[in-house]
Amino acid sequence: MRIGILGSGLMGGKLGTIFERAGHEVVFSYARSEEKLKRLARGAKGKARHGTPREAAQKADALLLAVHWSRVDDVLNQAGDLAGKVVITCSLPMNDDDTGLVVAHASSGAEELAKMIPKARVVAAFNTVPSEVLFAVHEARRKASRPSLVYCGDDRRGKKVAAGLIRDAGFDAVDAGPLRIARYTEPFALLIGQLAYEGEEGPELAYRFERFGK
Repeated sequence: MRIGILGSGLMGGKLGTIFERAGHEVVFSYARSEEKLKRLARGAKGKARHGTPREAAQKADALLLAVHWSRVDDVLNQAGDLAGKVVITCSLPMNDDDTGLVVAHASSGAEELAKMIPKARVVAAFNTVPSEVLFAVHEARRKASRPSLVYCGDDRRGKKVAAGLIRDAGFDAVDAGPLRIARYTEPFALLIGQLAYEGEEGPELAYRFERFGK
């Protein structure tokens, strides 16, 4: 697939690189400098390149939205018409100093995003693991036991694309249900962040769900 990366910070840069290594064509966009985008494209190698958000979105089979919540409106305006596009969001609706959620309980960041781009196929994924663990999980993808990664969405096609990319990254894709379940996964992401960044063992943290009994 061709995947456009809207936001090339830690999550966007690492996931874009992983997607490229999995055989996809990646276009990095939306960074503080063009030089950073060039570095990401060179580092990913393969068919990776860089461009504007509009260029990243135009012919994309899927888009990864990976920007701070305060930048969502800006990057969407630059990306242009996203009707029919699969948009996978890992952006949490955090306040400016990243101390809490600005959307919670009765809605979620993913649901608010879907209202902004109502004709897109929005799926919430990749925001429940720290960026620091992504490369390690991808390198260990051939092991029998994979860490879990939850995702949710209302569009069947979008969810199928997201699940494939989750597996490409080395995780076991766990379908949590419709997009409204992001009301639960987004606070769960804060718990993971607390364990990763405030714990004593470092941020290289993933989780796995296991079932017991019949």
